[in-house]
Amino acid sequence: MRHPIIEKLQIPEGISCQYDGEILKCSKDSVDLERKIKVPEVELKIQGSEIALECKKGNKNHYKKIKSNVTHIKNLFLGLQEKFVYHLEAVNVHFPMTIKVEGNKVTIGNFLGEKVPRHATILPNVDVEIKGQKITVSSHNRDAAGQTAANLEKAARLKGRDRRIFQDGIFITEKPGRKI
Repeated sequence: MRHPIIEKLQIPEGISCQYDGEILKCSKDSVDLERKIKVPEVELKIQGSEIALECKKGNKNHYKKIKSNVTHIKNLFLGLQEKFVYHLEAVNVHFPMTIKVEGNKVTIGNFLGEKVPRHATILPNVDVEIKGQKITVSSHNRDAAGQTAANLEKAARLKGRDRRIFQDGIFITEKPGRKI
């Protein structure tokens, strides 16, 4: 059965939001974040200090999509207040690997004695710090920080070897909100 669904979200103090077309732009001080929010049959309205997602005739699928977008908007607000930080650790059993930041890429050299270095992409507005075997990825954008951390993990992934013996790689040890 279809019925109206309305989800309202309070905009925190000091944050200004604009919705143009399909892009929600939020800013606080010098930090600007934006996210594409497009859900068919759902309207996003900014009314004073509230953001309302409204569907005139919705079902459970509309409700799920609205709730997902509410969470994305909450992550925008959290990102405007503080950075999302991912902690990674480089583990090597066989050969000591060298990790360097070069522009918008991280270069992983001597991984398992390989002659050709591996590369991981750093997304825009993401900071990567390397101190020995510890790697810190931070950004105001949760998606960009998480994807950069995943790129680092994926670049040092092993294929076709026994994981019990070859435990080398780069692994996420701490995510925002929880420790692994």
